[in-house]
Amino acid sequence: MQRLNTPLWPVVVLGLLWGSLVRAADYPDFVTLVEQYSPAVVSIQTKSEPKERLGRGHPPIPENSPFHDYFKRFFEQMPDLPAQPRSSVGSGFIISPDGYIVTNAHVVEDMDSIVVGLPDRTELTAQVIGKDRRSDIALLKVKTDASLPAVKLGDSGKVKVGQWVLAIGSPFGFERTATQGIISALGRNLPSDNYVPFIQTDAAVNPGNSGGPLFNLNGEVIGVNSQIYSRSGGYQGVSFAIPIDVAMEVVDQLKTGGKVARGWLGVLIQEVTPELAQSFGLDKPRGALVGQVMADGPAQAAGVKAGDIIVAFNSQPVRASSDLPLIVGRTRPGTSVPLTVIRDGKEQTLSVQIEQLPEETKLQQAIAEPPIHNRLGLMVTDLPADKRKKGDQGVLVKDVDEGPAASAGIRPGDIIARVNNVDVSDVGQFTDLVKQLPAGRPIPVLIKRDNGALFLALTLPAETQ
Repeated sequence: MQRLNTPLWPVVVLGLLWGSLVRAADYPDFVTLVEQYSPAVVSIQTKSEPKERLGRGHPPIPENSPFHDYFKRFFEQMPDLPAQPRSSVGSGFIISPDGYIVTNAHVVEDMDSIVVGLPDRTELTAQVIGKDRRSDIALLKVKTDASLPAVKLGDSGKVKVGQWVLAIGSPFGFERTATQGIISALGRNLPSDNYVPFIQTDAAVNPGNSGGPLFNLNGEVIGVNSQIYSRSGGYQGVSFAIPIDVAMEVVDQLKTGGKVARGWLGVLIQEVTPELAQSFGLDKPRGALVGQVMADGPAQAAGVKAGDIIVAFNSQPVRASSDLPLIVGRTRPGTSVPLTVIRDGKEQTLSVQIEQLPEETKLQQAIAEPPIHNRLGLMVTDLPADKRKKGDQGVLVKDVDEGPAASAGIRPGDIIARVNNVDVSDVGQFTDLVKQLPAGRPIPVLIKRDNGALFLALTLPAETQ
């Protein structure tokens, strides 16, 4: 066989060049993305003026110390120290040519002045139209005669894990810094945020990036950079963005009313672990386990009980407990929706009318101190699942205030099984029974206490009717 003495170096060079071209074609054109869409990204400088001067104050000095009097006089003679102004930097993006800007609520929280920096070095004073702490979204407005460049909004519902993304912001004050990465995960729930299914990405995000946009390769904003997970305070490969669909729902409400109205079900829930799933007779862990039904809430009115496992809300599956607050929160208050629960191993559907989520302080008070305001002076809850499995029925007495129930001898921990010769099934039915009780004559009440049962005579005073 004849051998060809053709040199190999041209083939090797061409192969390397071809490989480089192929690899280059695999990477997105971030240069064009930055040139086209960074003009709509702004920096946000905030400042908070001191509200009062700092007191002199001094460290604790033991009274038996020989230097007690000396140091006391020393610190008392020191002048008051002026409180220092607080400032910070963040990011945002323009959503309309007339000057509406989206950023994070924590960027502008408790700030007296907000200055927006445009790419052409123009600085404009911004007004806060509204902010929502639960979603960490704020809407700003600047006044300008010019038509400002605005971003294109994408569809966060079409985002997929693994796709390229570009973040632009002002980390540490370095304006219009661009970083790239991929979508690492979707629907992340963070401990402090129950109403945002975060987009997780590995694009470098640092302090100052907050409120900036997360772009897809089409130049569309799919998220608002919000948080990082870090042990050092800086970027460690895990950052989170608020989906743009969630953000714009909030923005629309802030623009029209200045605040956000969310749906409220009125339950405290927990995750269904494999052990709990087995104890409730489920084939696998799923749904949200109801640990407490709040008094006078939508769930109580619908007949939801402690121990129910919510597996669907408004025909949307609830795969994990973290799914429920997201779905309920996006439901318009006043809407009646079907609620599917598993109770005693059987699936049933209830109808619940969603109410507006109370303010945080009122909500925490309702959780910590459920009100006692029925005619008997009682606070009751539905029976836990373990007691229902033993054959008990009725409602569990959680607290007893001064009133007819206390006078009759009802105690916390009692189970009220029958009122006025009518069996008690749940809190909703018990509440209706109490409203119908006659006043001025004794009413028989059957309670279960310490594995025994006894009747008590309860009398409603005539003036309470």
